[in-house]
Amino acid sequence: MALTREQMAQRVAREMQDGFYVNLGIGIPTLVANYIPEGMEVMLQSENGLLGMGPFPTEDTIDADMINAGKQTVTARIGASIFSSAESFAMIRGGHVDLTVLGAFEVDVHGNIASWMIPGKLVKGMGGAMDLVAGAENIIVIMTHASKDGESKLLSQCSLPLTGANCIKRVLTDLAYLEIENGAFVLKERAPGVSVEEIVSKTAGKLIVPDHVPEMHFQ
Repeated sequence: MALTREQMAQRVAREMQDGFYVNLGIGIPTLVANYIPEGMEVMLQSENGLLGMGPFPTEDTIDADMINAGKQTVTARIGASIFSSAESFAMIRGGHVDLTVLGAFEVDVHGNIASWMIPGKLVKGMGGAMDLVAGAENIIVIMTHASKDGESKLLSQCSLPLTGANCIKRVLTDLAYLEIENGAFVLKERAPGVSVEEIVSKTAGKLIVPDHVPEMHFQ
């Protein structure tokens, strides 16, 4: 079965390391905040000016003035800082974020990402994603493997306008975890119960399949 949004967030949370400064993009990436391993010191950065973002609030802790870049209400952990978006983008552009987790419409075998515009639909703009893909060395894209129409989102060449070029090395979808190496997607893990054949059939770009592809495990 394909991973749920929560399972995708749990899997990405395993990539965190103690002491990391992490930016979570809009959409599924924001859920990662709920699954930081206990006892691990990770500071979550939101480009609207919050460093030290905590999990989503419960009804009794909600504060309408405390929001992330996607305008969702969030909490601030002990030691958090609030500052202007100008300072926030200085952190991002200066390469001070250790890990960025972004959503996307398309990713291709060259590490290109298209995440901001679908022709014919309302476009709010590229937002901070342009700065994040340019300023971060360590980026994980989290998205569904195929569109609602069943079209692959892992391509030989992105068809939509690019957010960034040659910047993506890791992709987690609802079917698989893949790394981009030498012009190909390399299948590293598969979702529980998802066959290699299904992943192959839904991957349009060149895909390398090792002899053994382990299943992800969730508690």
